[in-house]
Formats: sequence, C-alpha cells, structure tokens
Amino acid sequence: MERIGFVGLGRMGRPMAANIRRRQHPMTVFDIADAPVQALEALGAERAGSPAAVARASDIAVTMLPGPREVAETILGADGLLANLRPGGLVMDMSTVDPETTDRVAAACAGRGIGFVDAPVGRLAQHADRGESLFMVGASEADFARVKPLLEAMGSTIHHCGGPGAGTRTKLVNNYLAVILCQLNAEALSLGAAFGLDLEKTLEVLHGTTATNGQLKVNWPNKVLAGDTEPGFAIDLAHKDLSLILQAASAARVPLPVAAAAREAFNAARARGMGRQDFSAMLDAQCAAAGVAPPRLKG
Repeated sequence: MERIGFVGLGRMGRPMAANIRRRQHPMTVFDIADAPVQALEALGAERAGSPAAVARASDIAVTMLPGPREVAETILGADGLLANLRPGGLVMDMSTVDPETTDRVAAACAGRGIGFVDAPVGRLAQHADRGESLFMVGASEADFARVKPLLEAMGSTIHHCGGPGAGTRTKLVNNYLAVILCQLNAEALSLGAAFGLDLEKTLEVLHGTTATNGQLKVNWPNKVLAGDTEPGFAIDLAHKDLSLILQAASAARVPLPVAAAAREAFNAARARGMGRQDFSAMLDAQCAAAGVAPPRLKG
C-alpha cells in the first residue's frame, strides 16, 4: 500500500485526509495549525514538521491549500514537495488555483520524473465530512489509476476530465456558476423580502420553475436560510475564486461581465467584515444593503 502525505488540513482537507487514513493508508501530515494535525494523529497518521518531511516519507503527496501562492511555495519551493520526493513519486493538488499555476507545477513535476494530478473538489464541507465529495481530475491515464483509490476514499463522484490541467479548468467553470448563483439568489430573495413575500411560498414557486438552482434548493436551506453562516465555503474564498476565474477568462479573451459585477458584490460583503462567513451569507449582505430583514425559514 502506497504511503500518503497530506499538506493542508483545513475545513476541507482535514476530513479528506481522515477518510484516506480510515482506509489504513500509511499517512504523514503537515499543517501550520496544530489541532487538525492532532486529530489525524489520533487516527494513526504521523506528524511532519514541514512539507519537505512529508515528501520524504511519502509515495504520493496530496495538497489542499488556500490558493496559488501557497500551492507554488509548498510544491515548488526549495524545501517543498517536489525537491524531496523520490523519482516515481506523485503530487496530487486538490486546491482551487489558476490554470497558470497548475501548468507550471505539472511541467516542473514532469521535469523531475514525478507524476502530477490536479483534482479540485466539488460540493461542500459537509460532503467532505461524509466522504461524498466530487472530484474533477486532470491526469494521465496511469496517474489517474494510481490516485483513484484515494479519490474513492474521499468522495462518491469522480470525473476524469482530461490530462493535467483539465481538472483546474473544469473547477473554475463549475465555481463560476456556483458562486454567481449566490449573488443572484441574494438579490432575488432580498427583493422578495422587500415585497413582503412569504419565504416558504416564494421558494415553493422558484423550485417549481426553471429559476431553481442547487444553491437555493440544496445549500441555502441548510445554511443562511436556517440562520447558519458558519463557513462551509467562505465569502473570502468565493471572492478569491471569482478573481481566479476573471484572470483565467481574461487570458483566454473571454468576457465575463456578470462575474466582474458579482466579484464587486462579494468584495462589498468583505468590506462589511463578512469575509469569513459562509458564501450563502451574501443574502444577509444584500439585505443589509437594501435595508430589509434577511428572510429565514420558519422552525
């Protein structure tokens, strides 16, 4: 059984790593926070003092990090994964980053005889807890086969989207819609609140027409509409993803005017101090701007 290294034990990374460890893979972990490392140690994982130490102990090194800078430093840095993995090793990055970063890391790995997989994650933190994540995978056929048992431990839906880089690009397309829908829903429900409409009846109508969407039907009833804005996916991260999407779209000469407007709305929520709240809390930001009480489901 291959030895697994895992760097990045945040809200998504910690349950993902735990689900791999529960399949009895030998595992070495690193995070800048102590508590999630202790949680993995309780499951039998070994603690490492740096990404380099993770690499030296691993056949496959997995990263789940906040953004492009952290990914580049952790994988490509002098004391990072790539410089310390043995030839024949593999790096799997599950972070949401820009295509340029993924392509740079993939090329560097290939130059050292190291496999590379980009496998960003779909769905939410509660899905990661239950081992029900969705993965968008960019990899060669051989590397995909090698990491598939790990993906199966962490998730219930796996899409091999193409070669290296295809997973990252698919994730940006997916997150474009997922994040934009939060702003559209926020505007629609704040308008309903201003009109004095009953929330339950409004949702019943919306879910019966083509206006319905996964955020409104699946995520929001469990989050902001229930009064829960603890972050499963924070407004700060959604703003970061919209920035990555706009950057990648600009490089591809694809205009995204709606994305640009939505990013400013998310930035306005951050200016209100809401950056660490769940991205469904865009409803509360929109209602505050409109001067209406945020609607909540009864009971």
